[in-house]
Amino acid sequence: MSRERVLAAALSLVDAEGVDALTMRRLARELGCNAMALYRYAASRDALLDGVVEIVIADLVISPDGPDWEAQLRRTAHEFRSLALAHPHVVPLLVTRPLSTPLGLRPLGTLRPLEMLLALLVDAGFSPEGALHVYRAYFGFLYGHVLTELQEVVAHPEESDDLLRLGLHRLPPREFPHVRQLASSLADYDGATELEQGLDILLTGLHGHLRIPARQR
Repeated sequence: MSRERVLAAALSLVDAEGVDALTMRRLARELGCNAMALYRYAASRDALLDGVVEIVIADLVISPDGPDWEAQLRRTAHEFRSLALAHPHVVPLLVTRPLSTPLGLRPLGTLRPLEMLLALLVDAGFSPEGALHVYRAYFGFLYGHVLTELQEVVAHPEESDDLLRLGLHRLPPREFPHVRQLASSLADYDGATELEQGLDILLTGLHGHLRIPARQR
């Protein structure tokens, strides 16, 4: 038994059945041990949830010494999306766990993307405070994107009509004319393309912000 094994089993359980399935007793059954033995590795269920977030986010590596900060942000965004699609039940934890834990009390692994991204941006020419603003805007965009993409569920995939596939035929035409009109675009959602389009908008704004001296802003 080790903390790594406990957290790996917790992640497997969340991936398979969702966050609500993760309890100390259920995890102990999966590991073939007594529930009390788990408290050596996680003080509570909340600590388990933080640990699950930590091992998932550990796969997100931001190189602070890359010559092209924009390319690095694009690459990291797609890696984050891949992690989210691989662990969709963990995505709500990525977004909500920080709300219950002060920054300095979170697992160190969850803070490394912040430190690496700040280093990348400061080296690129942003002020430390500006880099922090970029981090907030960047991850706010990524969280919103993956939550939106995971909501794109087709109701009736066997149907050929997009209104029927998405269940939009149930919406009153007079109340939802625009949503119904966009049925084909909604049905053809491409997460990778949508991510790139959003990054184009975000990075264009950041690039212009970097070129303007702070005293002029």
